[in-house]
Amino acid sequence: MLVLIVANNPDLSRVWANHLERLGAIVARVASQDEATQFLCEFEVGVIVLDLMLVRGSAIAVADFASYRQPDAKVVFVTNSTFFSDGSIFNHIPNACAYVKTHTPPEDIAAIVHHYGST
Repeated sequence: MLVLIVANNPDLSRVWANHLERLGAIVARVASQDEATQFLCEFEVGVIVLDLMLVRGSAIAVADFASYRQPDAKVVFVTNSTFFSDGSIFNHIPNACAYVKTHTPPEDIAAIVHHYGST
């Protein structure tokens, strides 16, 4: 399973990647909307771990592009914000499968990604 991590914090994305790799995933990490859409044009991914508060671009645009380009790819949103905390993100983003806080233990995020990447 190929997992794309799109996140502002390279240290945090590295931690997530390490936990995912322990579960057998192949992981790519990028930090912007442009890098993410380029990657999605070149590679088929199973799951995208996406920082909802992406600084360089829009996380919603990345998820929207993924739903068009790779409709089977699932998106796990990670955020330190309360934006969409009411669950409405699932009404707006058809490929969203999870919404977790940034401080969620990385092994839990890896388990969520592994679950959705295996289905």
